[in-house]
Amino acid sequence: MSKTRDGIGMSEEIIEVTTLRHTTSHVMAQAVKRLFKDTKLAIGPAIQDGFYYDFGLEQTLKPEDLVKIEKEMSRIVEEDLVISKRELTREEAIRLFEERGELYKVELAREIEDENLTIYEQGEFVDLCRGPHLASTGCLKAFKLLSIAGAYWRGDEKREMLQRVYGTAYDRDEDLDEHLKRLEEAEKRDHRRLGQELELFSIHEEIGPGLVVYHPNGAIVRTVIEDFLKAEHARRGYQLIISPHIMRRDVWKTSGHLDMNYPMYFFDIDGQGYGIKPMNCPAHIYIYKSRTRGHHELPIRFFELGTVYRHERSGVLHGLLRVRGFTQDDAHIFCSMEQAADEINDTLRFAFETQRMFGFTTFKIALSTRPEHSVGSDEDWATATHALKKALEDHGLEYTVDEGEGVFYGPKIDVKLRDAIGRYWQGPTVQFDFNLPGRFDMTYAGADNSAHVPIMIHRTVLGSLERYLGILIEQYAGAFPTWLAPVQVEIIPIADRHVDYARDVCRELEARGVRVKVNDESETTGAKIRKASRMKIPHMVIVGDHEIEEGNVSVRSYTGRDERGVDLEKFTSELIREISARAPREA
Repeated sequence: MSKTRDGIGMSEEIIEVTTLRHTTSHVMAQAVKRLFKDTKLAIGPAIQDGFYYDFGLEQTLKPEDLVKIEKEMSRIVEEDLVISKRELTREEAIRLFEERGELYKVELAREIEDENLTIYEQGEFVDLCRGPHLASTGCLKAFKLLSIAGAYWRGDEKREMLQRVYGTAYDRDEDLDEHLKRLEEAEKRDHRRLGQELELFSIHEEIGPGLVVYHPNGAIVRTVIEDFLKAEHARRGYQLIISPHIMRRDVWKTSGHLDMNYPMYFFDIDGQGYGIKPMNCPAHIYIYKSRTRGHHELPIRFFELGTVYRHERSGVLHGLLRVRGFTQDDAHIFCSMEQAADEINDTLRFAFETQRMFGFTTFKIALSTRPEHSVGSDEDWATATHALKKALEDHGLEYTVDEGEGVFYGPKIDVKLRDAIGRYWQGPTVQFDFNLPGRFDMTYAGADNSAHVPIMIHRTVLGSLERYLGILIEQYAGAFPTWLAPVQVEIIPIADRHVDYARDVCRELEARGVRVKVNDESETTGAKIRKASRMKIPHMVIVGDHEIEEGNVSVRSYTGRDERGVDLEKFTSELIREISARAPREA
């Protein structure tokens, strides 16, 4: 079942909360200007789950300043200042903000193309703004300032560093309290902190921002995911390929990325221009073009775990979730239009089976349709869009239609995953491409012996493996399902005399393919158990005199199992079944 977004693309409820938060950002800015007289206003929009405002300030804001700002905001709310809108000519607006010393607002006013600009006023506070806003400051109910961060003016690293204050606002105290609880839970699950504590990955300024280094534990998790992807793609008729990380500049000229000023890295070798690939498509196309293709070969499905690099601004980098170098489970399907519907159906089945296996069961799905400016025939767009819609409906999936929001080269399905605390993350994508086959002169011999242009479908099941690992860490709060865990079993000998038996158990488990280690350090049993719990190891096997005498083990599991006298073969068989089933853990 589909739902179409029209107008400005937001429900009345979303518009209302956006207005509430936008007004709260203005009240915060007014409070900051009252408390810090040298404050220069930059921008302060409503964003998902809250708002922020960027300030030019000589004084560095500290966390304790947020309390002062909140108190001043409460006073402004009590004053119940009327919020009024006024229209000015561009020249009047520039003059007004020049007189007030608001250099950032002057810069914005000069760049806005409209002849008439709008300002909003509340008491002594004036801001350049399109609105809308609430009727008065007294309309605000529940708000909280959350954090302080740095932000470059206009997102440009060559411009001034400003101070950004984040906050959130709701219409009811209960809703605010609920949101703050979610934020507290999100902090516990923060993949950046857990990544360090669990020795999964790190990012080093010396190496470069947005470039991930996998530690042994993280490399194991990633390898398990990659091995699963390779096996599943092979089972579903994909051919694994590998392509270089750099390609000649001319390739990116042909693809169009050069002319689009795509955020990629270029350099010269022996006078020849090269680019580090931001995507894998061209190499897949050149493999297709390496020999003549016929209709009987289609569909052709190429799959690559391809590492790409894109220049993301340093201000938007965020752990594994936003990086400059990442690996995608990138596949391209080359087929006829008649085959496209079946390929889309198979792709969606693959994608959703995989997501559910990883523990995701709730999704937001959007179908983006033809924009005003596009390439490709009306017939191809209509057929492709229908194929995407029908596949979604055949799978019983609810989705929204974003009319006119597709990219210029083809319609697209975007899937977002809902995690354990209600947040949504980018997941699988399925994208038709009516652009690259023509740009690279791709053809195949049809049944009529004439040349035809293949349909090209881009698709990912997980997307960026870095981002997906970050999502999984937060989904499971670092306690991976057993099949994914870096160490699946830790064996804890109670005393030194139990170490040999622990190693015998270890060898038996290793022989069955279990990732297992023995903690034979000189620590108390309690300390060893606490350490294994902190490392979120799914199963602990504890051995002492009783276990040696009976030839069995005691088992403590992360899920709460605590059992003595367990037959080792029984435990091993249960463990192998659990791993083989790839069962998701309760998040």
